[in-house]
Amino acid sequence: MGTPNWSNRTIFTGDNLDIMRGMNSETVDLIYLDPPFNSNRNYAAPVGSKAAGAAFKDTWTLSDLDVAWMGLIADQEPAIYKLLEAARLTHGKGMQSYLCMMAIRLLEMRRVLKKAGSIYLHCDTTASHYLKMLMDATFGAKLFKAEINWQRTTAHSDSRTFGNVCDKILFYGVSPINADAIRTPLAASYVKSHYSFSDKRGRYRTDNLTGPGLSAGESGHIWRDYDPSDIGRCWSAPKSGKYAEWIDQNIIPGYLEIESVLARLDSLEEADMLIHATKGAVPQLKRYLDANPGQVPSNNWTDISAVNSQAKERIGFPTQKPLKLLERVILASSNRGDVVLDPFAGCATACAAAESLGRQWVGIDLSPKAVELVNFRLKSALGSLYHYGFVTSREDIPKRTDIDAPIHYRQNKHVLFGRQEGVCNGCKMDFPFKIFDVDHVVPQSRGGTDHIGNLQLLCSSCNRIKGDRPMEYLMAQLAQANAPTAFR
Repeated sequence: MGTPNWSNRTIFTGDNLDIMRGMNSETVDLIYLDPPFNSNRNYAAPVGSKAAGAAFKDTWTLSDLDVAWMGLIADQEPAIYKLLEAARLTHGKGMQSYLCMMAIRLLEMRRVLKKAGSIYLHCDTTASHYLKMLMDATFGAKLFKAEINWQRTTAHSDSRTFGNVCDKILFYGVSPINADAIRTPLAASYVKSHYSFSDKRGRYRTDNLTGPGLSAGESGHIWRDYDPSDIGRCWSAPKSGKYAEWIDQNIIPGYLEIESVLARLDSLEEADMLIHATKGAVPQLKRYLDANPGQVPSNNWTDISAVNSQAKERIGFPTQKPLKLLERVILASSNRGDVVLDPFAGCATACAAAESLGRQWVGIDLSPKAVELVNFRLKSALGSLYHYGFVTSREDIPKRTDIDAPIHYRQNKHVLFGRQEGVCNGCKMDFPFKIFDVDHVVPQSRGGTDHIGNLQLLCSSCNRIKGDRPMEYLMAQLAQANAPTAFR
């Protein structure tokens, strides 16, 4: 695992691709991203709202930059390249351009995410199925955990089709969720139908005291004239687990230390925790409602409402998501002190939620409005605990500190000449050694490093064209220059 080369509570303003390229590898525990959805709409916050001035474009057309990115992806990620080509054939160039923009950024997110980290991608049905395949190709289909349906509204009338009331959240990760941290109360209808009995301790349901199969050991012995082997089973009084712990803490002190299954049955009987419903029938165990910690949410989230016009947390930001939604994500897949990254921070809901839950966080957004909004939200939430400088605002690109560059980058010229076999990495033409310049594939001004993996040789002509820009710019310029006149 790497060491972050930024401080906690940092908001970067700029292109998240450049900034993530400058972030150390394996430094983030959880990524939540709520990128544009390819909705073919432009969004702007209304005048007078806290987010006034925030806007973004969500329309995509194939550009030279996309074509260049695709060239880089084709060399290193053939599965993703095939997906981008398929998107163009099945949906069009707009979808291909959108997915290309997402792919080049998801590859950087994969690098900065820890091996045991988790990532949640928020989208809608416009591109969710393409994004699912892109996430499979980037993070691995085996790491797919869930496709969460978030019901953001209860009604959406559309006479042409079924009302679209849900967003999608694609969840990938290695570690299991923190189930106990996100449990919700049992539904009243469930309690009424399942916990239909009650006594002085409260509501309860009945459960088996036996398990499948016969046993030659103590669990197969007769207890109080009951022989479990008569029904092909054996005794299974709770010995471990949450209910046994609850019994130990609330009903029978020392219960967990009772080794004998028959002695546990005796203690349960004495504590009035058994039901003898029918003469001759094996007794049943009382399971109390108070011992039930609640249910883990399914992948269909209907209990978190969208931020409506009357909500206290509403600041008028386009596509603002509710704090409760982000709190559930953060509680499910991180622990206190972990690092949360939101590369499309917007109004910084994920950052605000991370702060309230004791996590470290870093956000990135193109708009400087994000800095203002996260400061406003944290000041409102923290009150006197908030102070000037609580949030670090940066417009520069961090310099990676996790890659050693033992020699000056220009001293790698001979090594690069041998690797490239005297061929320019731009125009692909042969040149003598003295014609070449050592160049950064990703310039230092855009997050690139001096490591040899980010170095190349370009002929003098290609180096002048590229200048202090990423390699994809040069590739796009060369492609345009070499295109037949009729297609320019």
